[in-house]
Amino acid sequence: MTYTLPLEWLQPVKMARIIAHWSAGAYRASDLDKEHYHFIVEGSGIVVRGDHVIADNVNTADGKYAAHTKGCNTGSIGVSMACMAGAVESPFNPGKFPMTETQWARAMDVIAQLAAFYKIPVTNKTVLSHAEVQTNLGIKQNGKWDFTRLAFDPSVVGAKACGDKMRRDVLERMR
Repeated sequence: MTYTLPLEWLQPVKMARIIAHWSAGAYRASDLDKEHYHFIVEGSGIVVRGDHVIADNVNTADGKYAAHTKGCNTGSIGVSMACMAGAVESPFNPGKFPMTETQWARAMDVIAQLAAFYKIPVTNKTVLSHAEVQTNLGIKQNGKWDFTRLAFDPSVVGAKACGDKMRRDVLERMR
């Protein structure tokens, strides 16, 4: 397995799930991205650490945590790809900063490392995209479609198809 994250970025706490996102921004991690996600994969594939450590999301009652998914931040690690500014869902247009295959590959490395370290099983309820949260966990979201399309692979369409590809890619890295 590829270890992308330095071990000092990980705390020995209990986490329940990993939720993957895109930032709806440009290819560089913004201050807003750092406020909301634990890790952001930039367009170049470089991983940037967010402002909050994973342990901040063990209990979110104090209001000091990475707020990446409405109603589902406690026990959740937020991983985002910095991309998709100006994207339109239908008809699909990835905008000027489409998700790249390089970003995807690095994000899958990060998620695989996190799943292994935190002993999170790779299922559609524990490793999922933001677009799958409402359907898979029953937690209402505000029209989030990150991600239902992969700009680098137009054959993958829909939240489930993207999530299934993510889980397959993560599992492959964990072997």
